[in-house]
Amino acid sequence: MSDHDEGVIQTLIERFNSQRLPRALDIKARVDRGAVLENYDISFLEDVLADIRTAHPLLERHPELQPLVIKAMGLYKEIAEKAAANAAAK
Repeated sequence: MSDHDEGVIQTLIERFNSQRLPRALDIKARVDRGAVLENYDISFLEDVLADIRTAHPLLERHPELQPLVIKAMGLYKEIAEKAAANAAAK
């Protein structure tokens, strides 16, 4: 693994653990209670998707990271689907 890739991976994982995952779990808890996504929630999810797009070439070089990304994407998909169902019910 190149030093550059290693640094990028470390930064992405740290950001995920310290920022992305805690916020996603907070949003999930809210939508599980019936809330809809606020504009700042949507912006957050868009930022996460942008990170994933940016990291795509890195994931191609390091397929061992794909299970983590797939789990994270599943969480974001679950949030979006639940929020959409909540919005439709209102």
